[in-house]
Amino acid sequence: MMTAKPVETMTWVGDIDGHLVMIDQTKLPNELVFLECRDVESVWHAIRRLSVRGAPAIGIAAAYGVVLGMQELGEVDAATFSNRLNEVVKYLSESRPTAVNLFWALRRMQRCLEGAFDSTKQMRQELMREALEIHADDRRVCHAIGEIGATLLEDGAGVLTHCNAGGLATAEYGTALSVFFSAQDAGKKISVFVDETRPLLQGARLTSWELMQRGIDATLICDSMAAQVMREGRVDAVITGADRIAANGDSANKIGTYSLAVLARHHGIPFYIAAPSSSFDLSLESGDEIPIEQRAPEEITEGFGCRTAPAGIKVYNPAFDVTPADYISGIITERGIIRPVTRSKIFDVLGMT
Repeated sequence: MMTAKPVETMTWVGDIDGHLVMIDQTKLPNELVFLECRDVESVWHAIRRLSVRGAPAIGIAAAYGVVLGMQELGEVDAATFSNRLNEVVKYLSESRPTAVNLFWALRRMQRCLEGAFDSTKQMRQELMREALEIHADDRRVCHAIGEIGATLLEDGAGVLTHCNAGGLATAEYGTALSVFFSAQDAGKKISVFVDETRPLLQGARLTSWELMQRGIDATLICDSMAAQVMREGRVDAVITGADRIAANGDSANKIGTYSLAVLARHHGIPFYIAAPSSSFDLSLESGDEIPIEQRAPEEITEGFGCRTAPAGIKVYNPAFDVTPADYISGIITERGIIRPVTRSKIFDVLGMT
């Protein structure tokens, strides 16, 4: 059954002295639990433990985290305010290394104070305004991505997606899932195969939940089943999100995405990335420069509190992999589809020189 309104993973309550409320995504789908973040430390921990996740949502949460981190200041001089702001930004930047939206949002929060202000309160108000604007911008961007991407899907199409790039990962509609929601809005019937997304099962726990809330035909599969589903001719396109995209189009996303791109190439299936322009890190020439977060071994050996591997076994647990641009049929952005995925086309669509 379709919900009355799209999923919104977080909201700000009150004015500059208010607080952030977000869905605790670690509890889904069994419980819908809301966290109240009243200081910057609680936002840092929410990002780190994946209570909030998805590159755009992490950026939004970090922006609000800056607002929270400045709340305890009384009336101080500009230098003291600046020092505290730098401390808060540095602290939040250390929560997760791969999602470029985190650093993009923090830089934007710093830049909004480059003008002259008369008081600490005025500077805090400007930070609040900028955080709300970052949130609103992402909502507009997600709808634009969805409307553009939906043109790639025919009525009756079968699609495969990985991890979660929906309303839980963004301000509202999502990136990859926004394409599906917008196709539904346009009256198209699509079928979505959802990778469970080991080891934290974001596909099983989150994407399945979101698609069911919207009444979209969704089928959950193990990650290792993707090749067979493609071979059976059930998949017309693969669409995923991205956490960071280099200047040449190499794209980092949840571990397992690269495998899907290779499988899609073998089966002649288009593989698309859906991501906002803020996910591009044009300072990086290629995906070789993208930092890959390493997660705790317990996520594999004792996932969700159940031991499934012998104690003492060595574990390698990268949270992301990088799909080379050559394997990407197109990158769906709010400014258009980047196709072919080349450096020159990226700069052209993004309006960069």
